[in-house]
Amino acid sequence: MERHKQAVSEISAAVKGFFDRKEPYRIFHGSTNSTRPFRRDRYVDISALNNVIEVDKARRVALVEPNVPMDRLVESTLRHGLIPPIVMEFPGITTGGGYAGTAGESSSFRHGFFDDTINEVEMVLANGDVVTARPEGPRADLFRAAAGAVGTLGITTLIEIRLIEAKRFVRTTYHRTNSVKEAIDRVHAETLRPENDYVDGILFSKDHGVIITGSLTDEKPPDNAKPQTFSGAWDPWYYLHVRDRTKSLPSSSTSPDAPSPVDYIPLAEYLFRYDRGGFWVAASGFDYFRLVPFTRFFRWLLDDLLHTRMLYRALHGSGESAHFFVQDLALPYANAEKFIDFAADKTGIWPLWLCPLQQTLPPTFHPHTGEPAEETAAGSSGTGDSANPNPENAASSTRGPRGKPMLNIGLWGWGPKDPDVFVATNRAVEAKLTELGGMKWLYAHVYQSEDDFWRAYGGRAWYDALRAKYGAESLPTVYDKVHIDGDARTNELKQARQAFKSRWPVGGLWGIWKAIRSRDYRLHRDAQWKYKEGKELLPEEK
Repeated sequence: MERHKQAVSEISAAVKGFFDRKEPYRIFHGSTNSTRPFRRDRYVDISALNNVIEVDKARRVALVEPNVPMDRLVESTLRHGLIPPIVMEFPGITTGGGYAGTAGESSSFRHGFFDDTINEVEMVLANGDVVTARPEGPRADLFRAAAGAVGTLGITTLIEIRLIEAKRFVRTTYHRTNSVKEAIDRVHAETLRPENDYVDGILFSKDHGVIITGSLTDEKPPDNAKPQTFSGAWDPWYYLHVRDRTKSLPSSSTSPDAPSPVDYIPLAEYLFRYDRGGFWVAASGFDYFRLVPFTRFFRWLLDDLLHTRMLYRALHGSGESAHFFVQDLALPYANAEKFIDFAADKTGIWPLWLCPLQQTLPPTFHPHTGEPAEETAAGSSGTGDSANPNPENAASSTRGPRGKPMLNIGLWGWGPKDPDVFVATNRAVEAKLTELGGMKWLYAHVYQSEDDFWRAYGGRAWYDALRAKYGAESLPTVYDKVHIDGDARTNELKQARQAFKSRWPVGGLWGIWKAIRSRDYRLHRDAQWKYKEGKELLPEEK
C-alpha cells in the first residue's frame, strides 16, 4: 500500500497544480487511442495504478487499482476460489473503466451494473483532494453519480470489489427461438429462474434466436466429455458455435420435449467467451479485406489479430471506426421488439446481442427508464437479497431500490459509407430509442442536442450541484465528453474518405500494423486464465 499511497500523492499534487492554474488536462492510463498530439505536460499520468493490491478471502473482497484489466483480476481472484459477480466480457476492460462507465454482462440481471458490486472507491477530486466514497454515508451521492459519469467528477484511484464463490464450470444451455418476440419473452422468463447465474441471448435473424443460460457448477461434464473451450486458436468462435449448435433445432418453447444443447465451459473461458472475434465484430474485418475467406483455417492463421485488444487497436488505427456502429441500447422489455424491427430495417445489422439488466433508478448516467420495480417473485424485483436466491452469495446482491428490468441490445456492425447517411442513421437510431423509452450507453458517441441529452437524464441541476459540491466545475461535463457535432462529423468523414489512408486496403493494413506494434497479442498468448486440464487456477482444496 505504501507504493500506492505514494503514487496517489503524486497524482493529487499534479491535479492540484492544474486546478490552481485553471488549466485543462487529460488522463494518461498508459496507452491511448487518441489521434491528438501527445503532450505530457498536459496529462495526469495514472499508468502506475495497475495492481491488484489484495484479495481478502475471509472478507471476500479484492482491493484493485483502476488500470487492472478483467483478465488479471480474474486470474488473481480465482487463485483464492473467488470471482467478481460482474466480469466484463473483454479481458482488456479495466476496473476503473467499469466503474466510470456503464458496465454489465450476463450476470447483471441478478447483480446489477459493475458499480453495484463495489464497496468503496478512492478518488482524487478536481482540486486534488483524496477522498473515499461509499454507497452509503457522507459521499454516497459522489459514489452513485461518478458511476457512469466517465471521469467528470474526479479520478478513481482504488476500488474495493465484492467477490463470490467460484465454481469450476458454467453449465451452459442453448434455448432455440423462432421469432424476436419469443426470444425477448424467453430472456425475461429465464431471469426469473433461481438456478440461472447467467442469461444472455443472440439474435442471428428474426427467425433464429438463441437464449443462453448458465449455472455455476463443480460437476464435471458427463460421460468424460471434454469441457468446451473458446480461447485456443483452433477453438470455435463462441457465436459461431452457438449458431451451429442450434440452427437445425426447433424452438424450445414450441417443442419443450426437444433437448436443448448443453456445454460445460470452464468458468474463465465462459467469462471471456466473446473475446475471440469481439462477439462478431471481427467478421467485419474479413468483409473489409474481401480476399481473405472467412473460414476456420484463416481464423486460426490470423488468431493473434482477432482478440479484442488487437481488434480495438486495428479498428482505431485504420480509421474505419468512424464508419462503424458500436452501440449498446437499453429499453423496456415491452418496446424491445419494436426497436429491433426498426434497427434491422434501418441498419441491416445482424447478429444482435440481448442482455437482461437491472436498472439503477435516476439520477444516474446509466441507462434507465425510471420505472420502479414491480413486487413479484424472488429474483424478479431486483431489490435487496431477493435478487440473489443463493444464500452463500448473498453479499453480492444489489442495493435497492431498483428499477423495472430492462433489455440491452448490442448493435455492432458496418454503418452506411456515405457520411451524410451515416450521421442521419445515428440520429434516427437515437430518436427511435428516445421514442421507445430507451437510452444508449455512453461509451458510444452521442449526436443529440444538449437540451435533449439533459432532458433524458432529468435535467442537469443534480449533476451541476454535485460538480459544485466536489469542486469539479473545471472539468468537462459528461455531454462535453460524449457528444459529437453531426455537421462536423459529416465533414470529418468526407475528408477522411479523400485521405490516402481511406483507400482500400491501405487503412486496414495500417490498422493491422498499429495493432502488431502494440504487441498486445502477447497478452492473450500468455494468459493464465485459459483452461488447461489439471492446471486450473482454483485452489487445490476445491
